[in-house]
Amino acid sequence: MSKQATQTISYFSDVLCVWAYAAQIKLDELRRQFGDTICVQYHFLPLFGDVSGHIDAGWGDRGGAEGYAQNVKQVAERFSHIDIHPDIWTRNRPPTSASCHLFLKAIQLLEKSGEISAVPEAQFDDKSLFEEMIWRCRLGFFRDLHDIADRSQQEAIAADIGLPIADIRRQIDSGAAHAALCADFDARGKHFVEGSPTFMLNEGRQKLYGNVGYRIIEASIQELLDDPGERASWC
Repeated sequence: MSKQATQTISYFSDVLCVWAYAAQIKLDELRRQFGDTICVQYHFLPLFGDVSGHIDAGWGDRGGAEGYAQNVKQVAERFSHIDIHPDIWTRNRPPTSASCHLFLKAIQLLEKSGEISAVPEAQFDDKSLFEEMIWRCRLGFFRDLHDIADRSQQEAIAADIGLPIADIRRQIDSGAAHAALCADFDARGKHFVEGSPTFMLNEGRQKLYGNVGYRIIEASIQELLDDPGERASWC
């Protein structure tokens, strides 16, 4: 049997989105199930680019930050695999997700250039260094209540997993990370991505947005692997 073709999954999320926090388990399972037949490309959205504005717009007449915090905790109760700090969104609140996304794009550029390894590592549950950094930023906020918008917090997480801080700073200071983040914003507009998290398949023809069940994602990917465009599908 010939080797199945690799399918690219474009994954759009915001590190401060609780639904994306809960969806990490789906990414982990996709990696275990499909291995190197899929390639996940990570993109970041500015959903929480202005945290205060975002909360005021959606929750200003529903309890503000406290109302939103209660909603997040209610969402988390549906997922036994994630931990939420009891003071989430009411104390030590990051002002933005943008600075964290910028830091992550710098690391992604280092991976792309081969300056850091892209190989999944057993010590990180088969995540790459870049993927582990994304996960630890989410944990840092949702579980540990750290202000992950703060560069010192970002660098502490990166140092803990052995990432080269000077090289990350170089990507940010040169403007390269800013350009990469702007490219993510352009991709969102080009593909009409609604929000976080979104799995985009088949070169943008299929978008699975929000709390989509794993079996739906799995079936969509399997269909593409079984029929990589060589014949038309009617179902």
